[in-house]
Amino acid sequence: MKAVCVIATGAGLSLGLGLSARVCADDEHPPGPYAMVWIEGGEFSMGSERPDARADESPVHRVRVSGFWMDQTEVTNAQFREFVEATGYVTTAERPVDWEQIKLQVPPGTPKPADEELRPSSLVFIAPVNDVPLDDLSNWWVWTHGASWRHPFGPGSSIEGMDAHPVVHVSYEDALAYCQWAGKRLPTEAEWEFAARGGLDGAHYVWGDGPVTPERANIWQGVFPTKNLEEDGYAYSSPACTFPPNAYGLYDMAGNVWEWVADWYQPELYRQRVLALGPDGVTADPQGPETSLNPMNPREPRRVQRGGSMLCHASYCSSYRPSARMSTTPDTSMIHTGFRCVMSKEMWDERQAQLSQEQLEGSELKQ
Repeated sequence: MKAVCVIATGAGLSLGLGLSARVCADDEHPPGPYAMVWIEGGEFSMGSERPDARADESPVHRVRVSGFWMDQTEVTNAQFREFVEATGYVTTAERPVDWEQIKLQVPPGTPKPADEELRPSSLVFIAPVNDVPLDDLSNWWVWTHGASWRHPFGPGSSIEGMDAHPVVHVSYEDALAYCQWAGKRLPTEAEWEFAARGGLDGAHYVWGDGPVTPERANIWQGVFPTKNLEEDGYAYSSPACTFPPNAYGLYDMAGNVWEWVADWYQPELYRQRVLALGPDGVTADPQGPETSLNPMNPREPRRVQRGGSMLCHASYCSSYRPSARMSTTPDTSMIHTGFRCVMSKEMWDERQAQLSQEQLEGSELKQ
């Protein structure tokens, strides 16, 4: 079925009111939430053991997921603005840093930073002028006071004219708050990978095994992190629906911005599943581990992110692959991080029933 791109930017659209963006609807694929795509459940091989896969992507194992609705695009600035205006929500990046919370994530005895460093801030990518070692993220990530979803590069910057771009500088906590307001939820890691693959089980990329080209995704071309040739037309984020969708009609499942998912991160998760069920076992609707395990810093809990971003390059992370996993603390916000939501069939049925009841009550009041 041909994908029709619908960028939800109008009033009420964040709440999933109206019908989905389908060319047609039938008994098998009925109308659903606006700008969401029905992902028929199924079984797939989760993970990768290819040469460019990282250790936490293996072993490949079989997973089964139930059907669900997924946002066709990453949540846009316009949608997030609607949420903020309706609720008065203040994002993590717009609040002062809570030292009492940060203190739990660092070694005992770590001195408190100066109050200046605890002002509302977020992480902005700034390309170094000269070549730098790739093992030190501080060479290109800058803790920038005043950076937030409204001001992606800090004070003086804005998102004017960027309604269709994905919202960035959102933490896991921010994404969760939006989903709850919209009557949706974050996808599980398994749901996300199943949807990203678009039925191409075992393929290297969301489009198949063909080469990575500037026409396929918003990623880094050139020399990372010093020179982005922008062969895809973008130095940072691109508007929703700029690049072709995958076979399920989902946009930007590779590149553009990283997407938060619901699961806690554990690097040995896939090995644990195979040990529990055997190499031929099938894990059904996994919800992720109950807690995080971060070997580099056991005090620092992390949530999973998927999809890669405009900063991904083959020489550094190549995380625009559907199997690639990344982890970040839930309170972290960055210029290359956003999200998209999902709804189960049950959630959508409940929403329809609620709307029907509200319409009935409204008509009774008019009588």
